[in-house]
Amino acid sequence: MSARLSSPLKFGTDGWRAVIAQDFTFANVRRVAQALADYVVSTGEGSRGLVVGYDTRFLSDRFAASVAEVLAANGVPVYLTDQAAPTPAVSYAIKHLGAAGGVMVTASHNPPEYNGIKFKGSYGGSALPGMVAEIESRLETAAGGEAPRVTANRVSGCIRSFDPRPPYFAQLRKLVDFEAIRSAGLRLVVDPMHGAGRGYLKELLAEERISVTEIRGEFNPSFGGVNPEPIACNLDVLAQAVRESRGDLGVATDGDADRVGAMDERGNFVDSHRIFALLLEHLVSRRRWTGAVVKTFSTTQMIDKLAAAYGLTLYETPIGFKYVCEYMLADDILIGGEESGGIGIKNHLPERDGLLCSLLLAESLAVSGLSLAALVDDLLRRVGQHEYGRVDLHLRPGQKEAVLERLMACPPRELAGQPVVERRDRDGLKFVMADGSWLLFRPSGTEPLLRTYAEAPSREQVRGLLAFAVAEAES
Repeated sequence: MSARLSSPLKFGTDGWRAVIAQDFTFANVRRVAQALADYVVSTGEGSRGLVVGYDTRFLSDRFAASVAEVLAANGVPVYLTDQAAPTPAVSYAIKHLGAAGGVMVTASHNPPEYNGIKFKGSYGGSALPGMVAEIESRLETAAGGEAPRVTANRVSGCIRSFDPRPPYFAQLRKLVDFEAIRSAGLRLVVDPMHGAGRGYLKELLAEERISVTEIRGEFNPSFGGVNPEPIACNLDVLAQAVRESRGDLGVATDGDADRVGAMDERGNFVDSHRIFALLLEHLVSRRRWTGAVVKTFSTTQMIDKLAAAYGLTLYETPIGFKYVCEYMLADDILIGGEESGGIGIKNHLPERDGLLCSLLLAESLAVSGLSLAALVDDLLRRVGQHEYGRVDLHLRPGQKEAVLERLMACPPRELAGQPVVERRDRDGLKFVMADGSWLLFRPSGTEPLLRTYAEAPSREQVRGLLAFAVAEAES
């Protein structure tokens, strides 16, 4: 009798993730790979092959090899990265090689005990909702038995090893003004957080003769005991490194380098919302690029204000970059981004790229002649003060649904001293106040987790909004 899945496999907002050796096992990985093989063969594009990459997590290289073996056994040629690689480099390789799509073995910013699988389309971006539904439907069939394995196909050439860096670096050189960064004499500190981005910015910036210091670039599958998510609480060492080296800019990328966080020259954290806003301004006011803007439901109102000020069309999507990707494929999109630090840029890929965003942030400093702190201050003078916070609440099964039902039945009339003027339920439940502040409740689709987000003109208001959210969950 073949082994069965210990729990249903579901693709969340960005692929499948699970705890290693619990649900993320070689048997389950092969079943997911079989579903992916079935899907790509059904499209008639299987002969174009799939790119397979992986991050620096425990056994990621072995899991990626298993994925490659299953794909090859189904007659799908495989381009397997020769070492751990960032998701955006793997995504660009899909376009460069003309592949039918790609598979990335990564759990992104999740804790080290997790691993996961992302699937990318032939366009080099997130799998669209319809594609995800097709793959999940095939998972039910693939769960019934052991997927095939053919390791000998590596010798016969069905699995080819390749280095994704050269074509990806060439693409970044087309998109970034390295001469401006070099001429400005900027000193950069990069923090890949022991993730798949390690060595990438360090190598590229060194080749461009730009001062660069890399920290946390060693191979460490436990990520040094810190989740590889570029948020303030995980970046103390980057702040210290920027101050000690008198750096002009510190940038950090997550476990697979598709998200970005930053530190200004004083060692102060600059969150993803402000980075999104600064990059939007840079592309419009300095690059003179045009196009529409896309943001997810949990992203700052600063983007709305900037889009209105520049006369740009703004689209809002549910949470998940796959929805941003849909717009980037269908329309002329200048920039698209989400709360978690994933930002996609025009003329590149319909994909998040933390490395490109890091470089464009450096370019904005060089071209403007201003420090990052000064750029942020100037931004907030024009759009108003915007503070942001998030709390993830781990609840009992069924509790998150009860919280939302109670809030729908008896919504608050006032929050943090402001009257509630609007209730929105596009993706979760959002309460908007008279001063533009807002509070969002969003349940996880795969675990008993309720995510709460808040934005307001002051940190005190943000704390008050999140305190209300916690109290509601505990009541």
